[in-house]
Amino acid sequence: MTVIRRMRLTAFGRGGAAMFALGALALVLAACGSSKSSSTSSTATTASTPAVTSKTTTLVVKSGPGSGKPAVRVGDKNFTEENLLGQLYSQALAAKGYRVNLKENVGSSEIIHKAFTSGQIDMYPEYTGVFLSTVGGQTSPPTSATAAYDQAKAVAEKEGATMLGFTPFYDTNVLATLPGYASSNKLSSIGDLKPLGTSVKLGGPPEFATREQGLPGIKKEYGVNPTFLPIAIELSYKALEGGQVNVQNVFSTDGQLLGGKFKLLSDPKHVFGFQNVAPLVKKSVLAAEGPAFEQTLNKVSSLLTIKAIQQMNAAVSIDKQSASNVAHQFLKANGLA
Repeated sequence: MTVIRRMRLTAFGRGGAAMFALGALALVLAACGSSKSSSTSSTATTASTPAVTSKTTTLVVKSGPGSGKPAVRVGDKNFTEENLLGQLYSQALAAKGYRVNLKENVGSSEIIHKAFTSGQIDMYPEYTGVFLSTVGGQTSPPTSATAAYDQAKAVAEKEGATMLGFTPFYDTNVLATLPGYASSNKLSSIGDLKPLGTSVKLGGPPEFATREQGLPGIKKEYGVNPTFLPIAIELSYKALEGGQVNVQNVFSTDGQLLGGKFKLLSDPKHVFGFQNVAPLVKKSVLAAEGPAFEQTLNKVSSLLTIKAIQQMNAAVSIDKQSASNVAHQFLKANGLA
């Protein structure tokens, strides 16, 4: 067993040690292998064009309320937090005896939803606001987290699916910059970018350029007109710190944001919306798997506070622990593994 090196206490900023003592010790984020993973295949293709390659892992436990139930195929998207969510939900189900095939790194919302609707996966963790805009085609942001969830669930119901309970935390897009750039250009909110025009190099994943809760939305609501550069999610902070971009779209729950190293621009018009996570599941799967299936997923979701998910994100993205191991220790600490 290799224990995480104090979870990089210096990365938690003011009050970090106290938060670690009360929070991270409870999470027990240690690099211990999960006994649930029994077999792995290296290539699984999603319903995307061009094809996206992802890894499929089968998780099996021989006893529990899920024993003898049909196998369930869980997918997750192509970034750290989604990899954690995929592992959390899959391992918790496996601990209850369900046979789970986890397809990791399937792709963006647009890609993974195609895999879902084409029958390649049975469920995946989704962000309510993103689902509303990419699948529901909604252009006006909801007024609250509950409204976003209710509206997203209504869209899912039309597809023969549903959304289970949503997490206490929400992860939304946020624009980050370096403090020096923010200071020299008097930046505190997204609207402050408007006078800078195209001189601002704004980075983000390719889909940020076309989503309403992305570049089109901030152009419409704030009148900004930056020069957009597509940046892969995993290179976001390198691009910003390396000067490739002046401002970068990141996620509000990123572990890199715990240390106060970056200046975040506020979004007073809520263009980026509310992004709580809820498992999107086919109704037929819920019926086949029985009540313990939904209860297990809802229990996991209820534990995912902002502090919990940020510290797990940091353990993976900063301390380079595997999502599988971090998820296992969190579930074990909370009696779900």
